[in-house]
Amino acid sequence: MCDPNQTQVTQIKLLGFQGLYKFRILLFIVFLLTYMMILSGNILIIFLVTTVDQLKSPMYFFLKYLATSDVLLTTSVVPMTLDIILKDEGRLSLDVCITQLYFFGICSYLQCFLIAIMSYDRYLAICNPIRYPSLINSHVCLQVIVGLYFCVIILVSSELIMIYRFDYCGLNYIDHFFCDFFPVVELSTSDTSALKLQDFIISIITICLPFAFILLTYICIIVTILKISSAHGRRKAFSTCSSHVTLVGAFYGALIIVYMTPSDESSSYMNKYRSLLYVMVSPLINPIIYSLRNREIKGALQKTLADFRNFVRK
Repeated sequence: MCDPNQTQVTQIKLLGFQGLYKFRILLFIVFLLTYMMILSGNILIIFLVTTVDQLKSPMYFFLKYLATSDVLLTTSVVPMTLDIILKDEGRLSLDVCITQLYFFGICSYLQCFLIAIMSYDRYLAICNPIRYPSLINSHVCLQVIVGLYFCVIILVSSELIMIYRFDYCGLNYIDHFFCDFFPVVELSTSDTSALKLQDFIISIITICLPFAFILLTYICIIVTILKISSAHGRRKAFSTCSSHVTLVGAFYGALIIVYMTPSDESSSYMNKYRSLLYVMVSPLINPIIYSLRNREIKGALQKTLADFRNFVRK
């Protein structure tokens, strides 16, 4: 409960990018164009994987859900950010703020698991190709996706229930462009030590363990590739996972830059700008990686465009 001389916070003020107010029109255009590219690139991948038969493999099945989570993650943040840029600040209720944090957390954790599952798919395809069709098929893939959504929703809900029950008294502004976890927790006047410990444990489960699993699978993949006698065979084997390697580097590179930097006043301020790496940059480059470095995606796109031209001519 708040003290008699304190006001219960019901509305959150997001300060956004107040230091760049003079450039708000340019900033708005950059954010809008980037958001449109994120939507078009990821929706294109979703469309191609759904409609083109040659992209019906498990790898592309998981890529489709990764693209879906990219769309949902940016959509939960960017439209509100565009409004904040024009108005130089944003106001939203505490309930809306926590709801935004909820969906953002689900999409973020889901991405970590999906990238790890995609590395396991590459491991089976290269290290155990004979049993690959029986170990990972469409039925197994669907079960994995349902299980991931269930686990992620449980983990995020356990944190958000605690955040919702906290007291928020006095200060009601966040120097950020969306309701991220630590800025929201810092607003609370309740004891947040238990939540921070819980978040640390969940972060190990959702970020560190999947990353360790990815490293382990690629160690096995590299060992298997090095055993291939011909140079052409080694190049062909590695090319099947080169897009995923680039994706892992971009995704975890962004997380390390944001969360592994020393914690002080200036880094807390800079994290607002570093957050752009996983809110906008990573969802933007994911479809670029898979469109520029993947022959099957490029082939599917060319086939779709050819079919569309033939349809128009008729």
